[in-house]
Parts: sequence; structure tokens; C-alpha cells
Amino acid sequence: MVRMETPICDFGWKAPDFALPGVDGKTYSLQDAAGPNGLLVMFICNHCPYVKAVIERIVRDVAELKTMGIGSIAIMSNDASEYPEDSFDNMRLLAEQLSFPMPYVLDATQDVAKAYGAVCTPDFFGFNRNLELQYRGRLDESRKEAAPADARRDLFEAMKLVATTQRGPADQIPSMGCSIKWLS
Repeated sequence: MVRMETPICDFGWKAPDFALPGVDGKTYSLQDAAGPNGLLVMFICNHCPYVKAVIERIVRDVAELKTMGIGSIAIMSNDASEYPEDSFDNMRLLAEQLSFPMPYVLDATQDVAKAYGAVCTPDFFGFNRNLELQYRGRLDESRKEAAPADARRDLFEAMKLVATTQRGPADQIPSMGCSIKWLS
């Protein structure tokens, strides 16, 4: 497990489209996931300790952001043959157990992760209503263990700002997590 950090935000970069199968049996595109005020695209997986430490916070924040017109989608791009905990069936189980308020989709070819330049799990991309990148930072100060309950909610506050102003914060702290497990 290699720890990676995301690059700084490339403000205005346009979100690449995709069509990926969800654990609910539907196929999702960028437009399907977007809300009227923006879109949060996140690369997560089931096995990563960084994701496990914050997955309940992700679910909480996505549900709250939805009320502000921010749509969300979670993409799993890891090589599940090498990491069976990330299998499609296990993705479905996790989404059901935690009542995911967002689609959880599989990027089996890893083309979408490459198009986005995703480097780790979790990796967050916050877009405005024009699907221009406004946030590429961390959820909060959590690492392999959850931060204190009263920690600043960096991602939530950034996307709340995007929902109201269509602009992300100038200062952003990179996300960190396990490297994407690329196909051999």
C-alpha cells in the first residue's frame, strides 16, 4: 500500500464524461450524477484503510450536499482481481450496508481514473454546475484513522461554497490515501 497525495486543483478543468455500471444495475454518466449546482466525483474502494476511516463521513457529507444541489458519484477503479475486497459484489454489499446516497460505479478498464488523473483512494473532484473543477482536496484531516468528530469538514465546506458561488476555495489541502491499484 503506497501512500499518495493528490495534485493541486486545476481550476476550470472540464470533467470528462463516462458511462459506468452501478451496483444498482443502472449505468451512470456525468450528467446522470450531476446536480443543479455541481458534482462531486470521488474515487474510492472498499479495502483502503484511508477510505474505511472516512466512509461514514463521506456518506454524511454527500447526503447533506445533495440538499444543496450538489450531485455525487463514487467510482471504484482498482484491480479487483488483485484486491477481492473491491469486487463488484463487495461494492454492492458496502453500498447497501451504508445506504449510499450516491451511485457506486465500477471503472473496470480504469479509463475513467486515467482520464481524471486519479491517483489515490479517496480522491475527490468537486465541479461547479458547468462541470469545471473547483476542488481537489481532502475530506478532512483524517488519515488511516478518523479525525476528531469536530474536525473542519474541508470537502463539505468547499462544495457548499461551490453550491452558492460556483467557485471553490483558493486554499486547498491535498487528499491522501492508497495508490490506485492499476491493472498489470
